[in-house]
Amino acid sequence: MKPVIDILEERISAAMMQVTGQKAPAIVQAAKEAKFGDYQANGVMALAKNLKTNPRKLAEQVVEKLDLNDLCEKPEIAGPGFINLRLKPQFLSDAILEINADSKNHLGISKIAQPKRIVVDFSGPNIAKEMHVGHLRSTIIGECLCNILEFLGHKIKPQNHIGNWGTQFGMLCALYSRKRDAAIKRGDKKTFPYLPIKDLDAFYKEASHLFHTNEEFAAESREAIAGLHKGNQIWISCWNEIIRASEQHFIDIYKKLGIIYAEANIRGESFYKDMLPNIVSELKEKGLAVESDGAVCVFPEGFKDKEGNPLPVIIQKSDGAFLYATTDLAAIRYRVNELKADEIIYVTDARQQLHFEMVFTVAEMAGWAKREMLHHVTFGSVLGEDGKPLKTRSGENVKLKDLLDEAVQSASKIVEQKNPELSKEEKEKIANAVGIGAVKYADYSNNRTSDYVFSFDKMLAMDGNTAPYMQYAYARIKSIVRKAPEKGVNVEQELQGLKNLNLTEPDELALAKHLVRYGEIIESAAADYKPNYLTAYLYELAQKFSSFYQNCPVLIASPDKRPTRLLLCDLTARTIEHGLKNLLGIEVVEQM
Repeated sequence: MKPVIDILEERISAAMMQVTGQKAPAIVQAAKEAKFGDYQANGVMALAKNLKTNPRKLAEQVVEKLDLNDLCEKPEIAGPGFINLRLKPQFLSDAILEINADSKNHLGISKIAQPKRIVVDFSGPNIAKEMHVGHLRSTIIGECLCNILEFLGHKIKPQNHIGNWGTQFGMLCALYSRKRDAAIKRGDKKTFPYLPIKDLDAFYKEASHLFHTNEEFAAESREAIAGLHKGNQIWISCWNEIIRASEQHFIDIYKKLGIIYAEANIRGESFYKDMLPNIVSELKEKGLAVESDGAVCVFPEGFKDKEGNPLPVIIQKSDGAFLYATTDLAAIRYRVNELKADEIIYVTDARQQLHFEMVFTVAEMAGWAKREMLHHVTFGSVLGEDGKPLKTRSGENVKLKDLLDEAVQSASKIVEQKNPELSKEEKEKIANAVGIGAVKYADYSNNRTSDYVFSFDKMLAMDGNTAPYMQYAYARIKSIVRKAPEKGVNVEQELQGLKNLNLTEPDELALAKHLVRYGEIIESAAADYKPNYLTAYLYELAQKFSSFYQNCPVLIASPDKRPTRLLLCDLTARTIEHGLKNLLGIEVVEQM
Protein backbone atom coordinates (compact mmCIF):
# COMPACT_ATOMS: atom_id res chain seq x y z
CA MET A 1 0.00 0.00 0.00
CA LYS A 2 1.44 3.33 -1.05
CA PRO A 3 1.62 5.85 1.82
CA VAL A 4 -1.37 8.21 1.87
CA ILE A 5 0.88 11.25 1.81
CA ASP A 6 2.46 10.06 -1.46
CA ILE A 7 -0.95 9.50 -3.09
CA LEU A 8 -2.09 12.98 -2.05
CA GLU A 9 1.17 14.55 -3.27
CA GLU A 10 0.78 12.91 -6.70
CA ARG A 11 -2.88 13.81 -7.18
CA ILE A 12 -2.68 17.40 -5.96
CA SER A 13 0.50 18.05 -7.97
CA ALA A 14 -1.27 16.66 -11.05
CA ALA A 15 -4.24 18.98 -10.44
CA MET A 16 -1.90 21.97 -10.08
CA MET A 17 -0.27 20.99 -13.38
CA GLN A 18 -3.67 20.65 -15.04
CA VAL A 19 -4.77 24.12 -13.90
CA THR A 20 -1.55 26.06 -14.55
CA GLY A 21 0.53 23.97 -16.93
CA GLN A 22 3.35 24.32 -14.39
CA LYS A 23 5.06 21.40 -12.67
CA ALA A 24 5.22 22.17 -8.95
CA PRO A 25 5.17 20.15 -5.69
CA ALA A 26 1.95 20.03 -3.67
CA ILE A 27 4.00 20.02 -0.43
CA VAL A 28 1.64 17.74 1.49
CA GLN A 29 2.33 17.40 5.20
CA ALA A 30 0.54 15.80 8.14
CA ALA A 31 -1.57 18.48 9.81
CA LYS A 32 -0.11 19.74 13.07
CA GLU A 33 -3.53 20.29 14.63
CA ALA A 34 -6.72 18.24 14.24
CA LYS A 35 -8.75 21.36 13.41
CA PHE A 36 -6.81 21.58 10.12
CA GLY A 37 -7.73 18.01 9.17
CA ASP A 38 -5.35 15.08 8.73
CA TYR A 39 -3.16 16.45 5.94
CA GLN A 40 -2.46 19.89 4.56
CA ALA A 41 -1.18 20.89 1.10
CA ASN A 42 0.82 24.15 1.07
CA GLY A 43 2.30 24.17 -2.45
CA VAL A 44 -0.38 26.29 -4.08
CA MET A 45 0.86 29.46 -2.37
CA ALA A 46 4.40 29.12 -3.70
CA LEU A 47 3.08 28.38 -7.18
CA ALA A 48 0.71 31.37 -7.03
CA LYS A 49 3.59 33.62 -6.06
CA ASN A 50 5.62 32.48 -9.08
CA LEU A 51 2.62 33.02 -11.36
CA LYS A 52 1.75 36.33 -9.65
CA THR A 53 -1.84 35.29 -9.12
CA ASN A 54 -4.23 35.09 -6.14
CA PRO A 55 -3.29 31.97 -4.11
CA ARG A 56 -6.75 31.36 -2.66
CA LYS A 57 -8.37 31.59 -6.08
CA LEU A 58 -5.75 29.20 -7.47
CA ALA A 59 -6.44 26.80 -4.60
CA GLU A 60 -10.15 26.86 -5.49
CA GLN A 61 -9.33 26.01 -9.12
CA VAL A 62 -7.03 23.16 -8.03
CA VAL A 63 -9.68 21.72 -5.69
CA GLU A 64 -12.23 21.75 -8.56
CA LYS A 65 -9.91 19.48 -10.56
CA LEU A 66 -9.14 17.18 -7.62
CA ASP A 67 -10.63 13.71 -7.38
CA LEU A 68 -10.05 12.43 -3.85
CA ASN A 69 -13.44 10.81 -3.25
CA ASP A 70 -11.88 7.42 -2.52
CA LEU A 71 -9.63 8.92 0.17
CA CYS A 72 -10.94 12.12 1.67
CA GLU A 73 -13.94 14.19 2.59
CA LYS A 74 -14.45 17.31 0.48
CA PRO A 75 -11.21 19.39 0.65
CA GLU A 76 -11.36 22.66 2.57
CA ILE A 77 -9.48 25.83 1.65
CA ALA A 78 -8.10 27.83 4.56
CA GLY A 79 -6.25 31.12 4.89
CA PRO A 80 -4.37 32.34 1.82
CA GLY A 81 -4.50 28.98 0.03
CA PHE A 82 -3.93 26.01 2.32
CA ILE A 83 -5.81 22.87 1.25
CA ASN A 84 -6.99 20.87 4.27
CA LEU A 85 -7.82 17.18 3.88
CA ARG A 86 -9.65 14.69 6.13
CA LEU A 87 -9.53 10.95 5.53
CA LYS A 88 -12.81 9.10 5.17
CA PRO A 89 -13.70 6.42 7.74
CA GLN A 90 -14.39 3.98 4.89
CA PHE A 91 -10.92 4.55 3.43
CA LEU A 92 -9.43 3.97 6.89
CA SER A 93 -11.43 0.76 7.25
CA ASP A 94 -10.21 -0.54 3.89
CA ALA A 95 -6.61 0.50 4.64
CA ILE A 96 -6.56 -1.17 8.08
CA LEU A 97 -8.00 -4.39 6.63
CA GLU A 98 -5.39 -4.31 3.83
CA ILE A 99 -2.59 -3.91 6.36
CA ASN A 100 -3.98 -6.73 8.44
CA ALA A 101 -4.24 -9.03 5.39
CA ASP A 102 -0.52 -8.68 4.62
CA SER A 103 0.59 -12.30 5.03
CA LYS A 104 4.28 -11.34 4.91
CA ASN A 105 3.96 -9.15 8.01
CA HIS A 106 5.13 -6.17 5.97
CA LEU A 107 2.25 -4.20 7.50
CA GLY A 108 0.93 -3.31 4.08
CA ILE A 109 4.01 -1.26 3.20
CA SER A 110 5.07 -1.64 -0.44
CA LYS A 111 8.65 -2.34 -1.41
CA ILE A 112 10.42 0.49 -3.20
CA ALA A 113 9.99 0.43 -7.00
CA GLN A 114 13.67 0.95 -7.84
CA PRO A 115 15.87 -0.62 -5.14
CA LYS A 116 19.50 0.42 -4.88
CA ARG A 117 22.67 -1.34 -3.75
CA ILE A 118 23.65 0.63 -0.68
CA VAL A 119 26.88 0.23 1.27
CA VAL A 120 26.59 1.38 4.89
CA ASP A 121 29.90 2.02 6.68
CA PHE A 122 29.38 2.03 10.45
CA SER A 123 30.77 1.05 13.87
CA GLY A 124 34.48 0.97 12.93
CA PRO A 125 36.11 0.08 16.27
CA ASN A 126 39.89 0.09 16.61
CA ILE A 127 41.86 -3.09 17.14
CA ALA A 128 43.56 -3.41 20.55
CA LYS A 129 41.20 -0.83 22.06
CA GLU A 130 37.95 -1.52 23.85
CA MET A 131 34.80 -0.05 22.37
CA HIS A 132 33.72 2.97 24.37
CA VAL A 133 30.58 5.09 24.54
CA GLY A 134 31.72 7.00 21.46
CA HIS A 135 31.22 3.84 19.36
CA LEU A 136 27.64 3.43 20.56
CA ARG A 137 26.02 5.91 18.19
CA SER A 138 27.83 4.83 15.02
CA THR A 139 27.09 1.17 15.75
CA ILE A 140 23.37 1.37 16.53
CA ILE A 141 22.46 4.21 14.15
CA GLY A 142 24.24 2.37 11.33
CA GLU A 143 22.49 -0.90 12.14
CA CYS A 144 19.11 0.86 12.34
CA LEU A 145 19.60 2.52 8.94
CA CYS A 146 20.49 -0.87 7.45
CA ASN A 147 17.27 -2.33 8.90
CA ILE A 148 15.08 0.50 7.60
CA LEU A 149 16.59 0.61 4.12
CA GLU A 150 16.49 -3.17 3.77
CA PHE A 151 12.87 -3.23 4.92
CA LEU A 152 12.01 -0.79 2.12
CA GLY A 153 13.57 -3.17 -0.38
CA HIS A 154 17.09 -1.86 -0.94
CA LYS A 155 20.02 -4.28 -1.19
CA ILE A 156 22.22 -3.47 1.79
CA LYS A 157 25.92 -4.27 2.17
CA PRO A 158 27.13 -3.34 5.69
CA GLN A 159 30.84 -2.55 6.00
CA ASN A 160 32.64 -2.49 9.34
CA HIS A 161 35.79 -0.49 8.57
CA ILE A 162 37.81 -1.52 11.63
CA GLY A 163 41.12 0.18 12.43
CA ASN A 164 43.49 -2.76 12.07
CA TRP A 165 46.49 -1.26 10.28
CA GLY A 166 48.99 1.50 10.93
CA THR A 167 52.25 2.39 12.67
CA GLN A 168 50.80 1.69 16.14
CA PHE A 169 50.77 -2.03 15.32
CA GLY A 170 54.53 -2.06 15.48
CA MET A 171 54.52 -1.46 19.24
CA LEU A 172 51.48 -3.71 19.78
CA CYS A 173 53.09 -6.64 17.95
CA ALA A 174 56.38 -6.06 19.76
CA LEU A 175 54.66 -6.28 23.14
CA TYR A 176 52.65 -9.31 22.10
CA SER A 177 55.85 -11.02 20.94
CA ARG A 178 57.53 -10.34 24.28
CA LYS A 179 54.59 -11.70 26.24
CA ARG A 180 54.35 -14.76 24.02
CA ASP A 181 58.06 -15.50 24.43
CA ALA A 182 57.67 -15.19 28.19
CA ALA A 183 54.75 -17.65 28.11
CA ILE A 184 56.84 -20.15 26.14
CA LYS A 185 59.72 -19.88 28.64
CA ARG A 186 57.29 -20.52 31.49
CA GLY A 187 56.00 -23.56 29.66
CA ASP A 188 52.52 -22.14 29.93
CA LYS A 189 50.76 -24.35 27.41
CA LYS A 190 47.35 -22.99 28.41
CA THR A 191 48.11 -19.60 26.92
CA PHE A 192 50.36 -20.58 24.01
CA PRO A 193 49.97 -20.14 21.07
CA TYR A 194 46.92 -18.00 21.93
CA LEU A 195 47.94 -15.43 24.48
CA PRO A 196 44.88 -13.97 26.22
CA ILE A 197 44.63 -10.19 26.30
CA LYS A 198 42.26 -9.67 29.20
CA ASP A 199 42.24 -5.87 29.04
CA LEU A 200 42.76 -4.37 25.60
CA ASP A 201 43.12 -0.81 26.86
CA ALA A 202 45.73 -1.82 29.44
CA PHE A 203 47.63 -3.73 26.74
CA TYR A 204 47.62 -0.68 24.44
CA LYS A 205 48.74 1.66 27.24
CA GLU A 206 51.58 -0.67 28.24
CA ALA A 207 52.81 -0.83 24.63
CA SER A 208 52.61 2.95 24.25
CA HIS A 209 54.45 3.57 27.52
CA LEU A 210 57.27 1.19 26.58
CA PHE A 211 57.55 2.70 23.12
CA HIS A 212 58.07 6.19 24.53
CA THR A 213 60.34 5.23 27.44
CA ASN A 214 62.38 2.21 26.29
CA GLU A 215 64.61 2.63 23.24
CA GLU A 216 65.19 -1.12 22.90
CA PHE A 217 61.43 -1.70 22.74
CA ALA A 218 61.02 1.21 20.32
CA ALA A 219 63.58 -0.44 18.01
CA GLU A 220 61.68 -3.73 18.23
CA SER A 221 58.49 -1.84 17.34
CA ARG A 222 60.09 -0.31 14.25
CA GLU A 223 61.34 -3.74 13.26
CA ALA A 224 57.84 -5.15 13.75
CA ILE A 225 56.07 -2.56 11.59
CA ALA A 226 58.66 -3.02 8.85
CA GLY A 227 58.12 -6.78 9.10
CA LEU A 228 54.37 -6.38 8.87
CA HIS A 229 54.69 -4.32 5.70
CA LYS A 230 56.99 -6.96 4.19
CA GLY A 231 54.65 -9.81 5.18
CA ASN A 232 57.01 -11.40 7.74
CA GLN A 233 55.01 -14.35 9.13
CA ILE A 234 56.37 -13.97 12.67
CA TRP A 235 54.96 -10.46 12.96
CA ILE A 236 51.86 -11.34 10.94
CA SER A 237 51.07 -14.09 13.49
CA CYS A 238 51.31 -11.56 16.34
CA TRP A 239 49.09 -9.15 14.41
CA ASN A 240 46.51 -11.87 13.77
CA GLU A 241 46.32 -12.80 17.46
CA ILE A 242 45.83 -9.17 18.52
CA ILE A 243 43.02 -8.90 15.98
CA ARG A 244 41.49 -12.19 17.17
CA ALA A 245 41.45 -11.01 20.80
CA SER A 246 39.97 -7.65 19.80
CA GLU A 247 37.28 -9.17 17.61
CA GLN A 248 36.16 -11.42 20.46
CA HIS A 249 35.56 -8.26 22.47
CA PHE A 250 33.60 -6.71 19.58
CA ILE A 251 31.50 -9.85 19.20
CA ASP A 252 30.51 -9.72 22.87
CA ILE A 253 29.47 -6.05 22.56
CA TYR A 254 27.52 -6.61 19.35
CA LYS A 255 25.77 -9.58 20.95
CA LYS A 256 24.72 -7.42 23.91
CA LEU A 257 23.37 -4.81 21.50
CA GLY A 258 21.51 -7.46 19.52
CA ILE A 259 23.56 -6.83 16.39
CA ILE A 260 24.54 -9.69 14.10
CA TYR A 261 28.31 -9.91 13.69
CA ALA A 262 28.94 -11.06 10.12
CA GLU A 263 32.58 -11.73 9.33
CA ALA A 264 31.89 -11.15 5.64
CA ASN A 265 31.06 -7.52 6.43
CA ILE A 266 34.40 -6.82 8.12
CA ARG A 267 36.81 -4.97 5.87
CA GLY A 268 39.38 -3.17 7.94
CA GLU A 269 42.09 -0.79 6.85
CA SER A 270 44.44 -3.70 6.14
CA PHE A 271 42.13 -4.92 3.37
CA TYR A 272 43.02 -1.86 1.29
CA LYS A 273 46.76 -1.65 2.08
CA ASP A 274 47.91 -3.13 -1.25
CA MET A 275 45.67 -0.72 -3.18
CA LEU A 276 47.17 2.45 -1.68
CA PRO A 277 50.22 2.86 -3.97
CA ASN A 278 47.91 2.66 -6.99
CA ILE A 279 45.61 5.31 -5.50
CA VAL A 280 48.56 7.71 -5.29
CA SER A 281 49.92 6.89 -8.75
CA GLU A 282 46.50 7.21 -10.41
CA LEU A 283 45.86 10.59 -8.79
CA LYS A 284 49.29 11.71 -10.01
CA GLU A 285 48.61 10.46 -13.54
CA LYS A 286 45.35 12.38 -13.63
CA GLY A 287 47.17 15.54 -12.62
CA LEU A 288 45.27 15.80 -9.35
CA ALA A 289 48.04 14.96 -6.88
CA VAL A 290 51.13 17.14 -6.46
CA GLU A 291 54.10 17.21 -4.11
CA SER A 292 53.94 19.76 -1.30
CA ASP A 293 56.65 19.97 1.37
CA GLY A 294 57.70 16.43 0.50
CA ALA A 295 54.19 15.00 0.86
CA VAL A 296 51.81 14.02 -1.95
CA CYS A 297 48.59 16.05 -1.77
CA VAL A 298 45.39 16.83 -3.61
CA PHE A 299 43.99 20.34 -3.24
CA PRO A 300 40.23 20.11 -3.91
CA GLU A 301 38.55 23.38 -4.83
CA GLY A 302 36.44 25.14 -2.24
CA PHE A 303 38.38 24.13 0.88
CA LYS A 304 40.50 26.77 2.61
CA ASP A 305 41.89 27.43 6.08
CA LYS A 306 41.16 30.55 8.16
CA GLU A 307 43.88 32.48 6.34
CA GLY A 308 42.39 31.60 2.95
CA ASN A 309 45.09 29.07 2.01
CA PRO A 310 44.01 25.93 0.10
CA LEU A 311 43.52 22.89 2.35
CA PRO A 312 45.24 19.68 1.22
CA VAL A 313 44.08 16.07 1.29
CA ILE A 314 47.38 14.39 2.14
CA ILE A 315 47.52 10.93 0.55
CA GLN A 316 51.18 10.10 1.24
CA LYS A 317 53.56 11.57 3.79
CA SER A 318 57.15 12.52 3.06
CA ASP A 319 58.35 9.27 4.67
CA GLY A 320 56.19 7.24 2.26
CA ALA A 321 53.45 6.40 4.75
CA PHE A 322 49.81 6.51 3.66
CA LEU A 323 47.00 8.17 5.59
CA TYR A 324 43.33 7.64 6.47
CA ALA A 325 42.31 9.66 3.41
CA THR A 326 44.22 7.30 1.11
CA THR A 327 42.46 4.29 2.63
CA ASP A 328 39.06 5.99 2.41
CA LEU A 329 39.62 6.74 -1.26
CA ALA A 330 40.61 3.13 -1.90
CA ALA A 331 37.48 2.00 -0.07
CA ILE A 332 35.25 4.24 -2.21
CA ARG A 333 36.78 2.93 -5.43
CA TYR A 334 36.46 -0.70 -4.24
CA ARG A 335 32.84 -0.26 -3.11
CA VAL A 336 31.80 1.29 -6.42
CA ASN A 337 33.77 -1.06 -8.69
CA GLU A 338 33.58 -4.36 -6.80
CA LEU A 339 30.53 -4.09 -4.55
CA LYS A 340 28.64 -2.22 -7.30
CA ALA A 341 27.33 0.37 -4.85
CA ASP A 342 24.76 2.87 -6.06
CA GLU A 343 25.13 4.78 -2.80
CA ILE A 344 27.58 4.73 0.10
CA ILE A 345 26.57 5.93 3.56
CA TYR A 346 29.17 6.73 6.24
CA VAL A 347 27.94 6.91 9.85
CA THR A 348 30.50 8.79 11.96
CA ASP A 349 30.59 11.67 14.43
CA ALA A 350 30.33 15.24 13.19
CA ARG A 351 34.01 15.96 13.88
CA GLN A 352 34.90 14.02 10.71
CA GLN A 353 32.66 16.11 8.49
CA LEU A 354 35.43 18.14 6.82
CA HIS A 355 37.52 15.00 6.25
CA PHE A 356 34.73 13.23 4.39
CA GLU A 357 33.64 16.30 2.45
CA MET A 358 37.18 16.62 1.10
CA VAL A 359 37.59 12.88 0.44
CA PHE A 360 34.23 12.76 -1.38
CA THR A 361 35.29 15.73 -3.53
CA VAL A 362 38.59 14.06 -4.44
CA ALA A 363 36.77 10.81 -5.30
CA GLU A 364 34.53 12.75 -7.68
CA MET A 365 37.49 14.62 -9.19
CA ALA A 366 39.16 11.26 -9.86
CA GLY A 367 36.03 9.88 -11.50
CA TRP A 368 35.65 7.08 -8.95
CA ALA A 369 32.21 8.13 -7.67
CA LYS A 370 29.60 10.79 -8.26
CA ARG A 371 29.23 13.18 -5.35
CA GLU A 372 25.49 12.49 -4.98
CA MET A 373 26.29 8.81 -4.32
CA LEU A 374 28.22 9.61 -1.15
CA HIS A 375 26.49 10.51 2.11
CA HIS A 376 28.00 11.38 5.47
CA VAL A 377 25.50 10.73 8.27
CA THR A 378 26.84 12.64 11.26
CA PHE A 379 25.90 12.50 14.92
CA GLY A 380 26.60 14.48 18.08
CA SER A 381 28.30 13.46 21.32
CA VAL A 382 27.03 11.57 24.35
CA LEU A 383 27.33 13.90 27.34
CA GLY A 384 27.46 13.34 31.08
CA GLU A 385 25.20 15.07 33.59
CA ASP A 386 27.72 17.94 33.67
CA GLY A 387 27.10 18.64 29.99
CA LYS A 388 30.59 17.51 28.99
CA PRO A 389 31.52 14.38 26.96
CA LEU A 390 30.73 11.32 29.08
CA LYS A 391 33.84 10.17 30.97
CA THR A 392 34.75 8.06 33.97
CA ARG A 393 35.78 9.75 37.21
CA SER A 394 39.39 9.31 36.18
CA GLY A 395 38.68 11.21 32.96
CA GLU A 396 38.79 8.23 30.61
CA ASN A 397 36.23 7.21 28.00
CA VAL A 398 33.45 5.08 29.46
CA LYS A 399 33.79 1.50 28.22
CA LEU A 400 30.71 0.44 26.29
CA LYS A 401 30.67 -2.96 27.99
CA ASP A 402 30.54 -1.33 31.43
CA LEU A 403 27.79 1.02 30.31
CA LEU A 404 25.59 -1.78 28.98
CA ASP A 405 26.21 -3.97 32.04
CA GLU A 406 25.19 -1.11 34.32
CA ALA A 407 22.03 -0.54 32.27
CA VAL A 408 20.99 -4.18 32.69
CA GLN A 409 21.78 -4.09 36.43
CA SER A 410 19.69 -0.94 36.86
CA ALA A 411 16.81 -2.54 34.96
CA SER A 412 17.11 -5.68 37.13
CA LYS A 413 16.42 -3.64 40.24
CA ILE A 414 13.29 -2.17 38.70
CA VAL A 415 12.04 -5.58 37.54
CA GLU A 416 12.64 -7.00 41.02
CA GLN A 417 10.61 -4.19 42.58
CA LYS A 418 7.74 -4.41 40.08
CA ASN A 419 7.48 -8.19 39.63
CA PRO A 420 9.24 -10.09 42.44
CA GLU A 421 7.04 -13.15 41.75
CA LEU A 422 8.59 -13.82 38.32
CA SER A 423 11.13 -16.61 37.85
CA LYS A 424 14.84 -15.80 37.73
CA GLU A 425 14.96 -16.57 34.00
CA GLU A 426 12.00 -14.29 33.27
CA LYS A 427 13.53 -11.47 35.33
CA GLU A 428 16.85 -11.76 33.51
CA LYS A 429 15.16 -11.77 30.10
CA ILE A 430 13.07 -8.70 30.90
CA ALA A 431 15.99 -6.85 32.53
CA ASN A 432 18.21 -7.45 29.52
CA ALA A 433 15.52 -6.34 27.06
CA VAL A 434 14.64 -3.25 29.12
CA GLY A 435 18.22 -2.25 30.00
CA ILE A 436 19.77 -2.59 26.55
CA GLY A 437 16.60 -1.29 24.93
CA ALA A 438 16.63 1.79 27.15
CA VAL A 439 20.18 2.72 26.08
CA LYS A 440 19.44 2.23 22.39
CA TYR A 441 16.05 3.95 22.42
CA ALA A 442 17.38 6.96 24.32
CA ASP A 443 19.99 7.41 21.61
CA TYR A 444 17.52 6.95 18.76
CA SER A 445 14.91 9.28 20.25
CA ASN A 446 17.30 12.22 20.09
CA ASN A 447 17.98 13.98 16.82
CA ARG A 448 21.18 12.26 15.72
CA THR A 449 22.86 15.59 14.84
CA SER A 450 22.51 16.83 18.44
CA ASP A 451 24.45 16.03 21.59
CA TYR A 452 22.43 14.41 24.36
CA VAL A 453 22.84 13.88 28.09
CA PHE A 454 23.14 10.25 29.17
CA SER A 455 20.90 9.57 32.18
CA PHE A 456 19.87 6.12 33.42
CA ASP A 457 17.03 7.66 35.45
CA LYS A 458 15.47 9.25 32.37
CA MET A 459 16.01 6.39 29.93
CA LEU A 460 14.66 3.76 32.37
CA ALA A 461 11.58 5.80 33.30
CA MET A 462 8.24 4.05 32.80
CA ASP A 463 6.66 7.22 31.44
CA GLY A 464 7.67 9.54 28.62
CA ASN A 465 9.32 8.67 25.31
CA THR A 466 11.42 5.76 26.60
CA ALA A 467 11.94 2.10 25.73
CA PRO A 468 10.38 0.87 29.00
CA TYR A 469 7.23 2.90 28.27
CA MET A 470 7.02 1.45 24.75
CA GLN A 471 7.74 -2.08 25.96
CA TYR A 472 5.07 -1.69 28.64
CA ALA A 473 2.57 -0.41 26.06
CA TYR A 474 3.20 -3.53 23.98
CA ALA A 475 2.92 -5.83 27.00
CA ARG A 476 -0.34 -4.16 28.05
CA ILE A 477 -1.90 -4.79 24.64
CA LYS A 478 -0.80 -8.42 24.69
CA SER A 479 -2.41 -8.79 28.11
CA ILE A 480 -5.77 -7.89 26.57
CA VAL A 481 -5.58 -10.96 24.35
CA ARG A 482 -4.51 -13.13 27.30
CA LYS A 483 -7.53 -11.94 29.31
CA ALA A 484 -10.01 -12.47 26.46
CA PRO A 485 -10.95 -16.09 27.35
CA GLU A 486 -11.81 -14.97 30.91
CA LYS A 487 -14.40 -12.63 29.38
CA GLY A 488 -15.72 -15.34 27.08
CA VAL A 489 -14.17 -13.73 24.00
CA ASN A 490 -12.60 -15.82 21.23
CA VAL A 491 -10.31 -13.29 19.54
CA GLU A 492 -9.47 -15.43 16.52
CA GLN A 493 -13.13 -16.16 15.87
CA GLU A 494 -14.15 -12.51 16.25
CA LEU A 495 -11.54 -11.34 13.73
CA GLN A 496 -12.15 -14.12 11.22
CA GLY A 497 -13.97 -12.88 8.15
CA LEU A 498 -14.01 -9.24 9.29
CA LYS A 499 -14.78 -7.24 6.13
CA ASN A 500 -15.57 -3.77 7.41
CA LEU A 501 -14.58 -1.78 10.47
CA ASN A 502 -17.03 0.13 12.63
CA LEU A 503 -15.03 3.35 13.10
CA THR A 504 -17.23 5.97 14.72
CA GLU A 505 -15.59 7.04 17.97
CA PRO A 506 -12.98 9.86 17.77
CA ASP A 507 -10.32 7.72 19.49
CA GLU A 508 -10.92 4.83 17.10
CA LEU A 509 -10.49 7.15 14.13
CA ALA A 510 -7.40 8.82 15.61
CA LEU A 511 -5.72 5.46 16.22
CA ALA A 512 -6.61 4.13 12.76
CA LYS A 513 -5.29 7.30 11.08
CA HIS A 514 -2.01 6.97 12.93
CA LEU A 515 -1.62 3.30 12.06
CA VAL A 516 -1.92 3.96 8.32
CA ARG A 517 0.88 6.57 8.58
CA TYR A 518 3.52 4.00 9.52
CA GLY A 519 4.81 3.62 5.97
CA GLU A 520 5.24 7.34 5.40
CA ILE A 521 7.21 7.68 8.65
CA ILE A 522 9.57 4.88 7.63
CA GLU A 523 10.10 6.58 4.27
CA SER A 524 10.90 9.89 6.01
CA ALA A 525 13.30 8.21 8.45
CA ALA A 526 15.11 6.59 5.52
CA ALA A 527 15.23 9.79 3.46
CA ASP A 528 16.72 11.89 6.28
CA TYR A 529 18.63 9.04 8.00
CA LYS A 530 16.87 9.89 11.28
CA PRO A 531 15.66 7.10 13.61
CA ASN A 532 14.07 9.71 15.89
CA TYR A 533 11.22 10.06 13.35
CA LEU A 534 10.40 6.43 14.09
CA THR A 535 10.63 6.70 17.88
CA ALA A 536 8.43 9.83 17.82
CA TYR A 537 5.85 7.96 15.75
CA LEU A 538 5.87 4.92 18.05
CA TYR A 539 5.54 7.09 21.14
CA GLU A 540 2.58 8.93 19.64
CA LEU A 541 1.05 5.58 18.65
CA ALA A 542 1.32 4.37 22.25
CA GLN A 543 -0.28 7.59 23.48
CA LYS A 544 -3.15 7.34 21.00
CA PHE A 545 -3.67 3.72 22.00
CA SER A 546 -3.76 4.71 25.66
CA SER A 547 -6.49 7.27 24.94
CA PHE A 548 -8.36 4.73 22.81
CA TYR A 549 -8.17 2.05 25.49
CA GLN A 550 -9.36 4.45 28.18
CA ASN A 551 -12.37 5.66 26.19
CA CYS A 552 -13.22 2.61 24.08
CA PRO A 553 -13.68 -0.62 26.11
CA VAL A 554 -12.50 -3.63 24.15
CA LEU A 555 -13.42 -6.98 25.72
CA ILE A 556 -16.72 -5.72 27.14
CA ALA A 557 -17.68 -3.78 24.00
CA SER A 558 -20.88 -4.60 22.15
CA PRO A 559 -20.63 -7.35 19.50
CA ASP A 560 -20.83 -4.80 16.67
CA LYS A 561 -17.86 -2.79 18.05
CA ARG A 562 -15.62 -5.45 19.61
CA PRO A 563 -14.08 -6.93 16.41
CA THR A 564 -13.01 -3.48 15.21
CA ARG A 565 -11.43 -2.67 18.55
CA LEU A 566 -9.72 -6.06 18.81
CA LEU A 567 -8.18 -5.53 15.38
CA LEU A 568 -6.98 -2.04 16.32
CA CYS A 569 -5.34 -3.54 19.42
CA ASP A 570 -3.68 -6.32 17.43
CA LEU A 571 -2.38 -4.02 14.71
CA THR A 572 -1.06 -1.53 17.27
CA ALA A 573 0.88 -4.30 19.00
CA ARG A 574 2.25 -5.60 15.70
CA THR A 575 3.33 -2.11 14.66
CA ILE A 576 5.08 -1.42 17.97
CA GLU A 577 6.80 -4.81 17.81
CA HIS A 578 7.88 -4.26 14.22
CA GLY A 579 9.20 -0.78 14.88
CA LEU A 580 11.06 -1.72 18.05
CA LYS A 581 12.35 -5.18 17.14
CA ASN A 582 12.72 -5.25 13.35
CA LEU A 583 13.85 -1.66 12.76
CA LEU A 584 15.35 -0.35 16.02
CA GLY A 585 16.68 -3.71 17.18
CA ILE A 586 14.99 -3.49 20.60
CA GLU A 587 13.41 -6.58 22.14
CA VAL A 588 9.78 -6.61 23.24
CA VAL A 589 8.44 -8.64 26.17
CA GLU A 590 5.00 -10.10 26.79
CA GLN A 591 4.95 -8.77 30.36
CA MET A 592 6.91 -6.19 32.31
